[in-house]
Amino acid sequence: MEKQFRDLQLQQMDALLQTWRVAEFSARPSAGWVRAIRDSLGMSAVAFAKRLGMTPVGVRKLESAEASDAITLASLRKLAQALDCELQYALVPRTPLVKQVRDRAEKVAHERLRPIAHSMALEDQAVQGAQNKLQLELAIKDLIEGSRRKLW
Repeated sequence: MEKQFRDLQLQQMDALLQTWRVAEFSARPSAGWVRAIRDSLGMSAVAFAKRLGMTPVGVRKLESAEASDAITLASLRKLAQALDCELQYALVPRTPLVKQVRDRAEKVAHERLRPIAHSMALEDQAVQGAQNKLQLELAIKDLIEGSRRKLW
């Protein structure tokens, strides 16, 4: 039952992330989203600072921190709220998670079978062709169905 839950969880996360993976997002403005939205609204740093209960210098520091990827999520959330924006945050895998698990299992299986294949070849007992492929697929299946912690 635990394996079924784990597989379902992986598939559900992949489905959830698919929307993000296929979305075409604009590049972040060089000055950062906060500054770009504030400027587009025609809001001065002084007015924005008042909304936030801070100084204009503090606002500029936070805007600069966003532009240089040094801002915290908590600060960015606070700035977004003051601009009546919603902060959306996601880690978007470059490839589907199911594929990542399969690719990693294949790599680990190759690493584990390589020394065995070498020893067998030295003893003139090498497995060839279809049997070699079957052996690899079985090893991959065992890795995927076993503890995924062993993959990493």
